[in-house]
Amino acid sequence: MFTAPEPDVRDRMLTARGHAHTLLGLVGAAGGEVWGYAGRTLSGAVTAPDGPAWLRLVSEGEGKAGGKLWEGPKEAEAAVPPAVPRPRLIDLADWSADGWDYRAELYELITAPPVCPSPVISKSVELPDAWWHDLHKALDCLAPVDTGRVAVREQYIRRRVPEFTGITPSEITWTTVHGDLHWANLTGPTLTLLDWEGWGSAPVGYDAANLYLHSLHVPELAEHVAKEFAHVLGTPAGLVGELAACTEILQAASRVPFYADLADSVRRHVDQLSALVN
Repeated sequence: MFTAPEPDVRDRMLTARGHAHTLLGLVGAAGGEVWGYAGRTLSGAVTAPDGPAWLRLVSEGEGKAGGKLWEGPKEAEAAVPPAVPRPRLIDLADWSADGWDYRAELYELITAPPVCPSPVISKSVELPDAWWHDLHKALDCLAPVDTGRVAVREQYIRRRVPEFTGITPSEITWTTVHGDLHWANLTGPTLTLLDWEGWGSAPVGYDAANLYLHSLHVPELAEHVAKEFAHVLGTPAGLVGELAACTEILQAASRVPFYADLADSVRRHVDQLSALVN
C-alpha cells in the first residue's frame, strides 16, 4: 500500500520479521514486502506449520503498544461475527527489542487480491452484483455488534469537523463500522474486508462515505457507490458520517500524498453537503 520506509526502519522491521518467523515457526514465501504507513507495519505471505498463511508485523515505540489500533485485530476476531468475511486470526506473538514493541499476527491466507493496491482508486473496476450484495450484508452484520471500541471520537467530530468543513455537526447516530473502508482493504471479485485495526463505533454513513470519497477520481465508480448507499449518502441521516470522513482526509492531506491529490475533490463534496444544512 505504501512505499518502503527509510533504510534504518526497513532493516529494523525485516529483522523483527525474522524473529517473528522463529517465534511462530514460519518460513517466508515469495510475494515481496507490503508496507504500512512510514514502515509501522510489514506484511507478506508465509508458510506456517499448517500451510500457506499471511503474516502482519506491527511496531510501536517501547511503552506505546496497546490501545485501539494495537488491539483491533485481536478484538475483531473475538467480537465480529463470522458472517462478516475477513481473514481469520490464527496466532499472534508479542515482544520488545531495542526500544520497540512488536506484535506478529498470523492470518489465514486470502487469495483474492485487493481491488486496488492504493486506498484511492484511480481507474474503473467491474465488480459483480454479488460483491455489492455481500458488502451490504457484511456491513449490516457488523452494525449491531456491541463494542466499547471507538472508531471516531465525538470530541474529534465536535472540534475538527467545523474546523475543516465549516459545518457544525448536529445530533450523532452511532453504529459499529469497519473504520477504514477503502479499496485497498476490500478484495475482489470475492469480497473480504481486510485490516481490522480501527473498527468500532462511528456515525451512521461513515463507512459508506469513506468508500465514496476514495472513489472520487473515478466518477462512474463514485456514482455507483452513491447509488448503492443512497440510503445514507447525501441524506440528513448520514451527514455527520460523511463530514467526519471528509475531515479525516482533509486533515491527512498535508502528510499523505494520495490524500493531497484527493483533497480538492473532497472539498467540492463538502460544498455539496453544506446544502443539506442551509
